[in-house]
Amino acid sequence: MRLLALPPLPHELLQTLFGDPRVELVVPPVRSQEHVDALMPQVDLVLGDWTPQLRVRDPGPRVCFVQQPSAGVDGIDLEACSAAAVPVSNCAGANATSVAEWCLSATLAVLRKTVEADKAVRRGDWPQTSLGGRELRGLKVGIIGMGAVGRAAAELYQAVGCHVVFWSRRAHPEAPVPAESLVQLARTCDVVVVVIALGDETRGLVDESFLASMKQGAVLVNGARGEVVEEQALLAALAEGRITAATDVFAVEPLPEDSRLRQAQGLLLSPHMAGSTVEAAMRIVGQAKANLVRVLDGQPVVDVVNGQDPLVRKRV
Repeated sequence: MRLLALPPLPHELLQTLFGDPRVELVVPPVRSQEHVDALMPQVDLVLGDWTPQLRVRDPGPRVCFVQQPSAGVDGIDLEACSAAAVPVSNCAGANATSVAEWCLSATLAVLRKTVEADKAVRRGDWPQTSLGGRELRGLKVGIIGMGAVGRAAAELYQAVGCHVVFWSRRAHPEAPVPAESLVQLARTCDVVVVVIALGDETRGLVDESFLASMKQGAVLVNGARGEVVEEQALLAALAEGRITAATDVFAVEPLPEDSRLRQAQGLLLSPHMAGSTVEAAMRIVGQAKANLVRVLDGQPVVDVVNGQDPLVRKRV
């Protein structure tokens, strides 16, 4: 089998991490979508790009399995893969701890004005009492999404002493915290943490109406995808000083130089690094490699996200 590897890593490292004697590793000669599309009809397996600069738009006549080395699969056309009966797997839960910890750290940084304090000291100021700050313990935290990241985040905020609730598109009887309506969550929570998957139902979920209903002084933390929060509505809410926020994700990445988000007050910016820890990377590599080995061994793959048969069969 031929494996098309799209992560932004050197060929030698990809070979070390994902190589197998039964597989020929193929890497695009240039990191462009045009080269990826041209190679797709020539390979059997695809290891996706976590950036996702390079997308899997059409599996073509030969690809029989796509492994995404991340939890999010928005760089893969799931409908096209499903139409061709090609299973797509992700690395479910691999970076849940990392993203949850980023959300907690971002919340604390915003509440305690950590970045502002650092900048002040560096320029020679000493705002020991003037910056102000709030304690996290005792606040009500609402988590939007209750997948692996949502569960990990709920446990972390509970451990700090917060009252935690959640909203999701479906019931989660395994959730460690109680469910609440989205409207009630927006109106009553001091901190709103967004960790829900991007899809047609969640695109623009946190919109002008949602932001307008949030408590004065509430904190919005986005560790999901940029498109889940309407950026123009967020900019307006920040400009009015009603809320503060932290976001690791953006509708366009990297963030354009002329983006108004760069100048927004009360906003902590992060370069989509919430899931980028050494530990998460090792789990992702391990889970992705294990699934590829399952294909080669004739075993069913795990974490299929598009409802296809997990027993992968060669197409050509």
